[in-house]
Amino acid sequence: MTKSADPAAFSAPVIRPMTVLDIDAVAAIEEICFAVPWSRASFKRELNENKSTARYLVIEREGQVIGYAGMWLVIDEGHITNVALHPDWRGKGDGERIVRALVDLAFSQGLIYLTLEVRRSNMAAQNLYRKVGFTSVGYRKRYYEDNREDALLMVYHFYKE
Repeated sequence: MTKSADPAAFSAPVIRPMTVLDIDAVAAIEEICFAVPWSRASFKRELNENKSTARYLVIEREGQVIGYAGMWLVIDEGHITNVALHPDWRGKGDGERIVRALVDLAFSQGLIYLTLEVRRSNMAAQNLYRKVGFTSVGYRKRYYEDNREDALLMVYHFYKE
């Protein structure tokens, strides 16, 4: 993946629902971004067999998928499963764009709140989620398989009491 020193040289990003045609690009990003990546088969299963509860979006520039985000719908809750942006495209606001799009999608589905886990050491992601409106509510001890790192549990509430 290539990038230009001038972000203005690229057209505005497009955010749309993920399709099976996106799986190779999404899996490649997944492998770059995560120590224990989901397989192509996992994404295919999500899109083909989990249609009633899974929602995935991709973000693309110049017709190329540069990131994605997904969630599961569980009654009135959404659980964010994955958010990833190719490293070449970070720092341009696209991560925030796709997370906000996922929040908007969750709201349109009538959800009351969203949850997610993020590595305790991943301050960039935590800051992004806080910027979008997530709050920290606790930790999941030894959550990650690769190094047993704790996960920070974060929640986004649509309806404030």
